[in-house]
Amino acid sequence: METADLYSIFRKYPSVTTDSRMCSKDSIFFALKGERFNGNLFANEALEAGCAFAVVDERPEYEPADERIIVVDNVLTALQKLANYHRRKLRIPIIGITGTNGKTTTKELIAIALSREFKVAYTQGNFNNHIGVPLTLLSMNKSHEIGVIEMGANHPGDIRELCEIAEPNYGLITNLGKAHLEGFGSFENVIKTKGELYDFIRAHEGKVFVNKDNQILYELSEGMDRILYGKNDPTLFASGSIADATPFLKFDWSFFDASYRVRTSLVGEFNFDNAIAAVAVSKFFGINAERISAALEEYEPQNHRSQFKRTERNDLIIDAYNANPTSMKTSLEFFTTVPSSLPKMVILGEMKELGEISRVEHQRMLDFLQKQSYARVYLVGDIFRELIPANATYHFFEDVEALIKSLNEDPLTGYYILLKGSHSVHLEKAVDNL
Repeated sequence: METADLYSIFRKYPSVTTDSRMCSKDSIFFALKGERFNGNLFANEALEAGCAFAVVDERPEYEPADERIIVVDNVLTALQKLANYHRRKLRIPIIGITGTNGKTTTKELIAIALSREFKVAYTQGNFNNHIGVPLTLLSMNKSHEIGVIEMGANHPGDIRELCEIAEPNYGLITNLGKAHLEGFGSFENVIKTKGELYDFIRAHEGKVFVNKDNQILYELSEGMDRILYGKNDPTLFASGSIADATPFLKFDWSFFDASYRVRTSLVGEFNFDNAIAAVAVSKFFGINAERISAALEEYEPQNHRSQFKRTERNDLIIDAYNANPTSMKTSLEFFTTVPSSLPKMVILGEMKELGEISRVEHQRMLDFLQKQSYARVYLVGDIFRELIPANATYHFFEDVEALIKSLNEDPLTGYYILLKGSHSVHLEKAVDNL
């Protein structure tokens, strides 16, 4: 079936699902395949659950033949082409956001600020890959005025592929760091891949929002139609200064002659770059200063990103959704400087997908820890086992289940605790035990 014909069906049934267990009435089920699943096997179940159509690329023997089964060469390709076709029909501004750290927080801040004036569609959760981006686009309708699309990458070419689907008019790269090197191969490839967003915007004569303080991004965007933001530089389109971050970020920014103090619920001064990026984008799209500031103050971080939580026994900073050498060192440096009357301790999960540099980078983290005076250090993950110094009094746990078992047997009380680790370590599971 041609994309235009599939789009005609989509217009009548504008709800899409890839999960046969989550089929709203009159939706279209796309039978995706993966290493461990084959959606084609569940097409009939999806139809029985209420889907109007099922798109498959391996048609089982249906008796009698079901006209609600749409056969294509490749379901994922069909989904992506449909999303791109729909995106072109919408003809609205799309802001593409990528980066090593902070892209989800930046996306959320931009979306909440723009929502003060516009009907905004934006990436939900971390639906930022080759499946999530098409699903986000297909969730948009004619009532939406702006789209904010988060773009993640694990391999070279990923951002280029997502740009070809979403066709962003505007781009923003939060920063560049050592992450997913197992897939990228090198930090140079990280730069090249994230820079694919700039490449697309440049080729299509769009605009980019660039942090002037990031030398690599500033140089990569040279010659582009760019809007600059940063710290302590009133000549920039958007600039501000950090007033406090102990632990919550407070910052000042100016709009013409007026100055605004923004008191966020974000933990750490490293979130300033995310916040001032949201100021720049919102200001560019005409949101007034009071509404921008109010929106940033109302935002409550979710999903274990830069969250502060006070339990009955401890104070916690939960930043356990993702971790790489750049973000972990930044979090540790911030945590070390935060004033507290409570003794500090850290619970660190290993950093995944670092490839050949994994051992070196974990050793650097341990070297940093040895220079600190934390009351306790808990380390989770196999890679720490053989790297822990013989003279260190660190506690090692093979996985989060072992950590939880220990917390139940030896509860922690009266500590200020930083939890930081890769998402797949699932340190968030231990929060209820702290």
